[in-house]
Amino acid sequence: MKNATQLRPIHLESSPADDGLEMERLVRRELELLGEDPDREGLLKTPERIAKSLTWLTRGYDMDIADIVGDAVFAERQENMVMVRDIEMYSLCEHHMLPFFGHAHVAYIPDGKIVGLSKLARIVDMFARRLQVQERLTEEIAEAICDILKPRGVGVVIEASHLCMMMRGVQKQNSTTITSALRGSFRDDSKTRDEFLRLVQGRNGASFRGGI
Repeated sequence: MKNATQLRPIHLESSPADDGLEMERLVRRELELLGEDPDREGLLKTPERIAKSLTWLTRGYDMDIADIVGDAVFAERQENMVMVRDIEMYSLCEHHMLPFFGHAHVAYIPDGKIVGLSKLARIVDMFARRLQVQERLTEEIAEAICDILKPRGVGVVIEASHLCMMMRGVQKQNSTTITSALRGSFRDDSKTRDEFLRLVQGRNGASFRGGI
């Protein structure tokens, strides 16, 4: 996996302000191509708003995992599963740049180190705030936790709804996509895997068809 700081192109000859102005010009041109008048009152500030919005929604490119975790890794002789469930997650599909959103369930079994619980949610946010596909997002979260803690096992499940399926294309408003990434004992030990999936399913009593 590429380091988080290696994913964003480096513009050596432009500043954030220059990038913002260029994005505004592109949005203005998009409005024209859609048949709109970018000079009408309701759209005058739309290019600026979209530029700022996209910069904020993709701020994960500017985040580094080491900065997010900081000094919140602690030595601890805990050997039981640690889980944070129902982490709200919002991202943008890289195929259509439409949102997908839902919940991430993250668990690990320590091997001498634990991390502050809020950091698990921040790791989810860092990778979600990029142009993504849900499959890769799930894997990136699991890999990051493995790299930070070197735990005995990691489990990540994401349940999400995709507006690219709901608003366009097949227009299936009630569909949900579920992805998982299992590492170490979560993959190799059936009892650990079953405990994790029971805890995930316990949120609403739902079951994953065929398992994960």
